[in-house]
Amino acid sequence: MNQRIQQLLQQISVLELELQTELHQRETKLFYRITGKHVEFDEAVAKVHRQSKTGIIRWVLGSRPRDFLVAPFIYGLILPLALLDICISVYQAICFPIYGIAKARRADYVVMDRWQLGYLNLMERFHCAYCEYANGLVAYATEIAARTEQYWCPIKHAHKVLGTHARYERFLTYGEAEQYHARLAVFRAALRERVAK
Repeated sequence: MNQRIQQLLQQISVLELELQTELHQRETKLFYRITGKHVEFDEAVAKVHRQSKTGIIRWVLGSRPRDFLVAPFIYGLILPLALLDICISVYQAICFPIYGIAKARRADYVVMDRWQLGYLNLMERFHCAYCEYANGLVAYATEIAARTEQYWCPIKHAHKVLGTHARYERFLTYGEAEQYHARLAVFRAALRERVAK
């Protein structure tokens, strides 16, 4: 990879991290504090949350019939998602130590904290929990797949791909054969360095 491109990607990574940190600090200053896994709102904010809550009966009566009709299809995915969760976790637990690849921490991706929002009723909390789990699990599985791809085949596609993972932009250009095996060793070593940290 061109050294200038590498420098730009590094700068982008640093700026993304700074932006995420700054946005998170601003949000927590304005709205809440995190104590362990518990999120605490100022009493004035918590009061507004309680007053904004829609009762379950009013919520059900305000729902559209199509919401109830499609619910079995939406929530029917819980079994495949749970199976994916088990399979990807077992895969990582067995394969990553063998190759010296740092494991992705599930808790960094599957974050379940929306149940603490006082303005959500029971059904809204249930919906949020489902979405938190599904999206967190997909992100967790994507990271495990990304680390696997970095180890075995860190090569970009010839065609444009939407929704690539964070590691993809640093991969080798399609068809760039020069010193492929030596560069593959560098990609693998980067995964091992994370294990040692």
